Amino acid sequence: MNRGVWKSLAATPLALACILLSGVVQAAEPQTPAKPDLARGQAIATQVCAACHAADGNSPGGAYPKLAGQHAEYLYKQLVDFKAQPGKTPARNNPIMAGMVAALNEQDMRNVSAYFASQTEKPGVARNKDTVPLGEKIYRGGIAEKGVPACASCHGPTGAGMPSQYPRLSGQWAEYTEAQLIAFRNETRGNNAPMHTIGGRLSDKEIKAVSDYVAGLR
Repeated sequence: MNRGVWKSLAATPLALACILLSGVVQAAEPQTPAKPDLARGQAIATQVCAACHAADGNSPGGAYPKLAGQHAEYLYKQLVDFKAQPGKTPARNNPIMAGMVAALNEQDMRNVSAYFASQTEKPGVARNKDTVPLGEKIYRGGIAEKGVPACASCHGPTGAGMPSQYPRLSGQWAEYTEAQLIAFRNETRGNNAPMHTIGGRLSDKEIKAVSDYVAGLR
């Protein structure tokens, strides 16, 4: 047999394997999410979310959080954590929210998250002047004797937070923030282990004070 032909045939399996492997590697690479569709996000917000959070994300009362101006990455993660998965308890076990997100696919969750992030949050106010000093102390300096870090170390000096990891707190309803800190303390909100520890070290008085304080942050 012609030596050149033999070499060509001998090399074919290796070449074919490389081609196939290259295809597998490329297929395994994560795809970049499509650019959020704000119009689609607005439609979802109006049809699905408005009853509790208002169409622009500025909920009318503390039973439901303000979503306007919140980080899109953080909102998306929360929606994923609410979504029920076969055989698993959601990371945030909330039957109402599980029902709301059940029909949303990944891209729609990104769309509505980006839409709410693009809205302007209406500012809040601290309502109890007597607890502002305690709330400010906890937020800016923590409670050293209890091992509670300053809230500002993660959520920023003005409560603006950081995308994905730490939510925006400024202007949020005090009642909602208080409810979440209590849920972290009781570990009934299960998607943030560090906050379980922090919440577990705060008294009711301290939770109320810092929740009211962050409502007035700008």
